[in-house]
Amino acid sequence: MILSPEAEIAQFLRRLKYVAVALMVGWVVWLLAPILTPFVLALALAWLGDPLVDRLEARGLSRNTGVVLVFVAMVLLITGLMLVLVPMIERQITTLVAAVPQAQAWLMQKGIPWFEQKTGLEVMQWMDPDRLIEWVRSHWQQAGGFATTFMGYVSRSGFTVVTWVVNLALLPILAFYFLRDWDKLVERVASVIPRNHIGTISNLARESNDVLGAFIRGQFLVMVALGVIYAAGLSLVGLKLGLLIGLVAGLISFIPYLGATTGIVMAVVAALVQAQGIDLKLLLLVGVVFTVGQLLESYVLTPRIVGDKIGLHPVAVIFAVMAGGQLFGFLGMLLALPVAAVSNVLLRYAHQRYRQSELYAGEKPSIVLDGVVDAPHIIVTPYENGPDPR
Repeated sequence: MILSPEAEIAQFLRRLKYVAVALMVGWVVWLLAPILTPFVLALALAWLGDPLVDRLEARGLSRNTGVVLVFVAMVLLITGLMLVLVPMIERQITTLVAAVPQAQAWLMQKGIPWFEQKTGLEVMQWMDPDRLIEWVRSHWQQAGGFATTFMGYVSRSGFTVVTWVVNLALLPILAFYFLRDWDKLVERVASVIPRNHIGTISNLARESNDVLGAFIRGQFLVMVALGVIYAAGLSLVGLKLGLLIGLVAGLISFIPYLGATTGIVMAVVAALVQAQGIDLKLLLLVGVVFTVGQLLESYVLTPRIVGDKIGLHPVAVIFAVMAGGQLFGFLGMLLALPVAAVSNVLLRYAHQRYRQSELYAGEKPSIVLDGVVDAPHIIVTPYENGPDPR
């Protein structure tokens, strides 16, 4: 359909208005990011719990009763995990603190001398207390500025701790109300969608929900499995901090290769300190644990549990997490992959519409056949509405 210049301008202005509204919403979200964390987490918990509540409703229970049962089950599950994991992690941290003097002695007696021998750098002279005092005196003004900055950071950190405590207190309350009123929230959002776009938006929302749910559930199972594999494997090979290192590596494994890389570095350092030197057997066993974990993740866990739910290249996943953290901090890192999954659904839809547009396909050529000539003499002309006016 050919539009008049006035209609094209009006259509452009309408689209520009939508873009301006989207930018305004994004700007407001960016401003409110520090206080949005408990609300976003509560919405995520409500979204995860809603299918269970719907199943209980289908069996004859009221919405409120189903919400209470699901909410209590979530609280019991989280409490049980904390009761099991916190004492284990506490013992690991105690072991870590007790190993600090041993690590310091190894660093001063073996680690730094070996490093100096291999690199030619004189590191030990900077460890001399007299030299450090002289350096501080010569940079007193800068040290004062650093102290001021550090104290400001400490005060902000104290405020951050208070904010985290408040957020933790708000989280269960917000999650309960969001879960109870989830269907009403969905209906209200659907009621403001233009009627001529409701079908398309509903299909996109349904596809995004399926992709997001499958990805989050699958990725969570992969993280738990890798955490158990790494923690059990490192503990079995004799690494004292194996449980803590394995859990950390599994927890951050949602970022491709970061979990394994971080775990290997931490495990190697812990093995060097524990053995007071290079224990080839222990280092080899640590390498075997992470190699087995990576093979299981690449060929068993991810293909069978997650599959290609998100459809993003690992580099794109890393970029999404880094961009989310840069723009919105901790909240952005939490939302990076879910937003990337939904964005991928929208991009697939946009690509499909683009492939169907005249911009991609161009005008459909009309085929003019001469009844006298043979098939090789078919003439193709790009003019659909008649012969060439020339």
